[in-house]
Order: sequence, then C-alpha cells, then structure tokens
Amino acid sequence: MVVWSDPSSKTVKSKQMDDPASNTRQKALALNLEATTYGTFAEIGAGQEVARWFFSVGGAAGTVAKTISAYDMAVSTELYGSAQRYVSRQRLESMLEQEFAQLVDRLASGRGDSKRFFVFADTAATRSYGKPEDGRGWLGIRFQAQPRHDPSEIIVHAHLSDSTTARQQEALGILGVNLVHGAFHRRDPVEVLVAALMDGLSRDQVEIDMIKLSGPAFAGVDNRLMSLQLVERGLTDAAMFTADGQVVQPSEILYKRPILVERGSFRPATNLPLDLLDRAREQFLEESGVVGQKPVVLAEMTLRTLIDNPDAGHPDFLARADILGALGYDVLISRFQPFY
Repeated sequence: MVVWSDPSSKTVKSKQMDDPASNTRQKALALNLEATTYGTFAEIGAGQEVARWFFSVGGAAGTVAKTISAYDMAVSTELYGSAQRYVSRQRLESMLEQEFAQLVDRLASGRGDSKRFFVFADTAATRSYGKPEDGRGWLGIRFQAQPRHDPSEIIVHAHLSDSTTARQQEALGILGVNLVHGAFHRRDPVEVLVAALMDGLSRDQVEIDMIKLSGPAFAGVDNRLMSLQLVERGLTDAAMFTADGQVVQPSEILYKRPILVERGSFRPATNLPLDLLDRAREQFLEESGVVGQKPVVLAEMTLRTLIDNPDAGHPDFLARADILGALGYDVLISRFQPFY
C-alpha cells in the first residue's frame, strides 16, 4: 500500500499497488502462511464473504479454527442472546465476546503459547429483493497482539453502496480482510490502519462512519481523533462522539430523535453561541412534534474550521471537544462547507 496526500483537499488517500482482488488475495494468503494467527470467522446476513477469501487462497488450515453463520434469527438469539436489532453494535459485541471466550477455552491449553487468537465477526444487511436500498454492516475483530496477551478490539460501521447484492457482498469481503490484516500488520501508527481499511475499495462502494479501537494494543489512542481521521481522509462526510467522549455511529443516537444542531468553531466555546443554543432549545421544545421529548443537542465543527486556521491542529480540536463535552454537548465533525 502507498499512502499519499492530496494537497488540494488536504485529505489522505490509500492508493492500490495492484488490482483489488490481487491485493486482497495477498493479504489473506500472508495471514494463512504466518502460522501464528488462528481464529474464528462469525458472519451474519451477507454470506461468509470474509472467510471465503481465506479458504480460496489456500493454506486456510493455518488460520481458520472455525467459521459460523447464524443466519436464522432464532439461531442467532440462541447463540448470542436477544437484541433489539440484529444489525447492531450490540449484536456484534455479543458475537465477539461469545466466540472469543469459546475459542480460548477450547484451544488455549494446547496452542496458547504459539498462537495469537482472534475472532472476526460481522453482522450486515445487503441489498435484497425486498429492500433495494444500500446495505450496511457492523464489523469487528478481537485479537491478541501476542500469544497469551489480553485481547484488543477494533469495531467499525460501514455503509455499502454498490448497485447489486453481489457487489455489496464482495466489498464487505474485501473490507473484512483489510480489517483482519490491519489488526495484525497495520496498527502502528493507527493512521495507517485507518487508510488500509479502504485498500481495494472506493468511497463509491464503502463509507466508514465509525471506528473504535480498544485494548492494550491501542493504549493511548483517543477515539475522538479516530473519528476526525475518518472525516479528514474522506471515508465519511460526518462522524460523531458523545459528551463523555464515546464514539458512536450517528443513528445510534439520532434514530427517531428530535435534533438541534449549532455549527461553530467553538474556539473557544463562549457565552454567546452557548446562549443562542439554549434559547433555540427553549423554542424547539415548544414545537408540536417535539413536546415531551428530549432533543439531541449537537455542536458541529466542520473541517473548514480546522483547515482554515493553521494553529487549529489535533490538540486544539481535542481541547475544544473537551470543553463541549464538559458542557454536556455531543459533537459532530463534518466535511460540509455550506452553512444552510
């Protein structure tokens, strides 16, 4: 992979060395031949597109301990517990926890000294006959950076925009291989990991609007900066985190909720814009469709406020986010330049 910078847009893009299929095949084969990575692939809703890559390139016995696709909702519930939505972060986290515990319990005594165990999981909904809209999915990996180490975790949310089911499945497979390979070989620095997720893919195919890194392999990583990376690199138009600094996929917070947004540089968050926001909220709560509900109040910062101010680097951004969080405001970062 070659990482290059486009000075006109000030975003960083990932440029493919060869054709996408070739590069994805190389990544899957490299992992199969390593003899140290060993794990489970659990995939729901869009076939077993990630596991398929590892089987198709050969040598999968060196990497694949188990594959599973709990496609039926009743089977999924029996394995991973109930969930309000099956394509959700809650379901993905249940899959990762259940499968990793089972993997370590069964294999750690015999292979724990030589294997870095992992579980890759995804739960996705692709285009179908009854639902011709774009697909989306939650993908994640729980992995040991070294044998016997405590696990670390990467979770992402992606929108799938290809025009057919087969192409959305193909994009999901490539993204999954990039995630597994990135967890073991592209995580330092984390900026390289973010860029590598899109190897072999374009923004026309995939949008990634949330990423969360956790565990000892990512000690010191601020996930708010990871949200900023997604927007800076053009992987999404907007990313969001809550007042307490937790990164979220926007629909987790905004779904069926009244929303009040104020755009500003918040450098600093002075009394004037905060008073405007309070007065707007008072009026908003009087509207017929909002009465009795608690609106989501967002402080939005556009990349333009970061690009146009040469001193507004990442530390400055985090300082503003800290102040807004202390005041109880969720934060939205966007690439949208118009103010309407």
